[in-house]
Parts: sequence; C-alpha cells; structure tokens
Amino acid sequence: MNPLGLFFMAVGAFAVAGSVFNWDFFLNARKARFVVAVLTRTGARIFYAALGLALLTLGTLATCGVIDLARK
Repeated sequence: MNPLGLFFMAVGAFAVAGSVFNWDFFLNARKARFVVAVLTRTGARIFYAALGLALLTLGTLATCGVIDLARK
C-alpha cells in the first residue's frame, strides 16, 4: 500500500466535494479565483470535479499497486 496514493485520494475527494457542494471557501481561494475568472463558477466546478476524479483514480491505482509512484 502506497501512502502517496492515499494522499492523492484525499486531495481528489476534497476537490470533488468542494465542487459538488459549491463551497465558497473552496472556489474563492486565491489560486482558484483565476480558474473561476476564466471558466466562470460553473465551469470551475466542472473542472475541479474532473481534476478530483482524476486524482482519485490515480490514488486508487497507486494504492492498489497497479502503478508505482515512488521512483527507486
């Protein structure tokens, strides 16, 4: 089990939750404001949901050992 995979899963779940529940603190964060300005709030929510799902998938594959994130 890869702890880095668990980290990616947690970050991905947070991004998905922030976009689904439309959290103001999540979408008004300094770094997210640029994405909201470019894509509008709805577009930013879709972007962060897709990014979160990608991170969840990466984390799940790393945790299960399908991919190796640690370079040896």
